[in-house]
Amino acid sequence: MKAVTKNTITLEQSRSRTSFMVKLAMMVAIIFVMAFSPLGYLRTPGLTITFLTVPVAVGAIILGPTAGAVCGCAFGMTSMIMALTGGSAFSAALLQINPFGLLFTLLVPRILEGWLCGLIFQAVKKVSKNGAFVVASLSCPLLNTLLFMSSLVVFFYNTDYIQNLASGLGAGNPFIFVVLFVGVQGAIEAVVCTLLGSAVSRALAVALRK
Repeated sequence: MKAVTKNTITLEQSRSRTSFMVKLAMMVAIIFVMAFSPLGYLRTPGLTITFLTVPVAVGAIILGPTAGAVCGCAFGMTSMIMALTGGSAFSAALLQINPFGLLFTLLVPRILEGWLCGLIFQAVKKVSKNGAFVVASLSCPLLNTLLFMSSLVVFFYNTDYIQNLASGLGAGNPFIFVVLFVGVQGAIEAVVCTLLGSAVSRALAVALRK
């Protein structure tokens, strides 16, 4: 009897892992499809507005912090591909200045963004389940901007390229540069991800329970 129970538990665990991997693979696939289609980025003269924080947030909320980190890594990888292929003039310029700095800036903040988004959802859910969807979805683009720009400042602020951009914006210090450089773009990302991320993740949460 114990052997049967143990086998049943093992089978359920195997099915759960398989289901998790399938769902995670689907989220990663969505990120790559969005990244290389008009759905993923909105080109502007400054920073490119990205909507990839939406699937990262959804993955982190539905599948947990680890999945969020994987989705964030996929997001970062698409940015790296664009930098290497010239898809982003801004990233391509930074690649010539400091390849390691750009690799770190494009990858690590996005991994942390997804991981922290999942942790935030789990923490807020203990207080307000519905509120957790909104807070986590909002945290993802905010973390993306905060972590990305912090890394950008650390690795590139003192370079001639960024100093020229800062001078053109009239920014006399890193904080003002970040505020002026991100500007409306960061607000658009935050609004879009909060609305879509919370709506999609809440709907999926309900659907997956059925």
